Amino acid sequence: MSPPQEIPVVTAEQMSEARLPLAYRDRCAGLLIPLNRCRFETMYLPWKCENERHSYEKCQYDEFMKRVKKMEELKAANPGMRSN
Repeated sequence: MSPPQEIPVVTAEQMSEARLPLAYRDRCAGLLIPLNRCRFETMYLPWKCENERHSYEKCQYDEFMKRVKKMEELKAANPGMRSN
């Protein structure tokens, strides 16, 4: 895995001001706010904001992999238990 990246910490008030939907208010929100700002300023042109988009998507992927690893650890600690 790559070295951890510096993710800006965003307060609930900043997320509210940026009008982030509740579903996107996670650890990666500090990267989503500048991405959305860039998208707005460039009228969502797909070849713009590539660095911001890549950083945000990488953060989301890393968070997903952490959840998968945690689930595997829980399954290994409790064999025979159902996950649902």
